Amino acid sequence: MGVAVLVGTMKGAFVMRSANASRTEWDLEGPYFKGWQVTAAGRAEDGRFIVGTSSHVYGATLHVSRDLATWDMIEHGPRYEADEDRKLKEFWTLATTPLGIFAGVSEAGLFHAADPCGPWEQVRGLNDHVTRDAWQPGLGGLCAHVLLANPHNPRQLWCGVSAVGVFRSDDGGESWHPKNRGVTPAIEDKEHKDIGTCVHGLALCPRDAQTLYRQDHLGMFRSNDGAESWHENALGLPSNFGFAIKTDPNTGTLFCYPLESDHHRLPAGGKMRVYRSTDGGSSWHTAAQGLPQEDTYATVLRGAMDVDGLDPCGVYFGTTSGTVHTSSNRGDSWQSMNYLFPRILCVEAFVI
Repeated sequence: MGVAVLVGTMKGAFVMRSANASRTEWDLEGPYFKGWQVTAAGRAEDGRFIVGTSSHVYGATLHVSRDLATWDMIEHGPRYEADEDRKLKEFWTLATTPLGIFAGVSEAGLFHAADPCGPWEQVRGLNDHVTRDAWQPGLGGLCAHVLLANPHNPRQLWCGVSAVGVFRSDDGGESWHPKNRGVTPAIEDKEHKDIGTCVHGLALCPRDAQTLYRQDHLGMFRSNDGAESWHENALGLPSNFGFAIKTDPNTGTLFCYPLESDHHRLPAGGKMRVYRSTDGGSSWHTAAQGLPQEDTYATVLRGAMDVDGLDPCGVYFGTTSGTVHTSSNRGDSWQSMNYLFPRILCVEAFVI
């Protein structure tokens, strides 16, 4: 059993393959979609891989593959209606759930399909939400960038929208409700007090589907009640700002990559440091053995960190400087790949 890691960049996609569970030796394939932005990747229930690409000229498209090497463009992918005052600019997440596949996009919205080749339909309960006119973009735009499903109750869904907040659905996506109590607003709205929090990342605890974690613009938070309320969860972190957050699907170990403030957006002290928590975020500690610890100023974007499903889990992240770093032992030690890619937008790990 091996792992394939798709690295999506500003100028195409690359695939790193490791043929066995040791995940220490890698072969590189690509580039695919040369010259296109590759912004999101996922995998359908039948094993097909899905990639979202975008171009300033040709727009946003989806592609499918059986082998991560030969790709077919989906002819009728997600699209807003021509008479709507919004445009689908790029894909931010492709999430497979028992209810089908959800595509989170900018301008912020969700689309749903039973099959990656369609037909795709808008998730109107979110896209036409009563608060929609008050949604404000973050620095990266107005984007629906994460979709999580309760594995024990797939009709319960959570969606993160920047810079709006977390929404939850308890009826399979028909209706959505803001769930941001306890989180400091980044852009407070005068009328809708339950939005205006800028969620950067959202992760679900594999041991308790009512425990969620969020890396927000103004802090790290945890909820123990399905997102009804949130509490700060940043003890040990050098900064409350960052983008990426992931959980080990086996142990629930958390991983994040803090950055020095929303103004600077650089690793604190010029050190490349992943932080890890083994107690649900109650305390955080560095997990940086093997990573550069001086004169390092690369950012990790929200989609550019992932974990695989092996035990111990592999952890992977890519930087805006084009470097990729891997761990095969749950972050105990790291290996820096001898590749220099374009700016990395997304990293997705697949067990194959």
